[in-house]
Amino acid sequence: MSTITTDQGIVHYEVYGRGRPVLLLHGWLGSWGVWQETMAYLQNDFRTYALDFWGFGESGKPRASYDITDFVGLVDQFMDKLGIRQAPLIGHSMGGTVSLAVAVKYPQRVSKVGIIGSPIMGRSLALPLKLAGYAPIAWAVHNMLWALKVGLSAAAPYITQDPRWPDMINQDLDKTTLDSFLLSIRSLRKTDLRPLLSEVHVPVLGIYGRRDNIVNPRQGELLQGGAGQPRVEYMEHAGHFPMLDQPRAFMAALKDFLDAE
Repeated sequence: MSTITTDQGIVHYEVYGRGRPVLLLHGWLGSWGVWQETMAYLQNDFRTYALDFWGFGESGKPRASYDITDFVGLVDQFMDKLGIRQAPLIGHSMGGTVSLAVAVKYPQRVSKVGIIGSPIMGRSLALPLKLAGYAPIAWAVHNMLWALKVGLSAAAPYITQDPRWPDMINQDLDKTTLDSFLLSIRSLRKTDLRPLLSEVHVPVLGIYGRRDNIVNPRQGELLQGGAGQPRVEYMEHAGHFPMLDQPRAFMAALKDFLDAE
């Protein structure tokens, strides 16, 4: 377990492998743990860094803001603290949205962007996630996490085929606060990157599961039509977590993208 101190709190991260650096960013309510198998797969060719956003996992939580723009600044600070001048950013869901936004605001930091089941527009989120961005609903849900866990366990087969996921999300849920739960999804819901895609000049890989019912997979069409160097792949048997549902196909596509000149 490694940490750095930023001007807005402690950031936890894990690092694995040797070679060129790659940053891995998790999604809403998640943590670095979703990337463990990806990190093991890439270990011989890449040094992977998987961090927890403020308010999630083991990173610091006493903050007044958990906006997408805060996480964009966090990535810049993280790279600066670790002496990483430039690297590919790979993000799942909210983490992919952050990755694209970093490529716009800090283009010198980013050599490639990979987004996995990520919203380009916040309105592509499923209705329950949109509702979670309203304070009364977030308060009620977060104060009855046991009910949310029961609901997620029941819905798990419709979200991912990986039987480990309910335990993973339950552990991550216990590490959120009401503010990180509410404010991050509220910010994501309001995000619209369409006007900024033309400012992303590095290669971009989008991977979407055809069965994704958390983020509309047609977001890949926006990426294809807006980014400068897009490549979009759809995984027919995957939901919101292609790295869990079709790990071999996912790993192969990701490594091919990272290896390409």
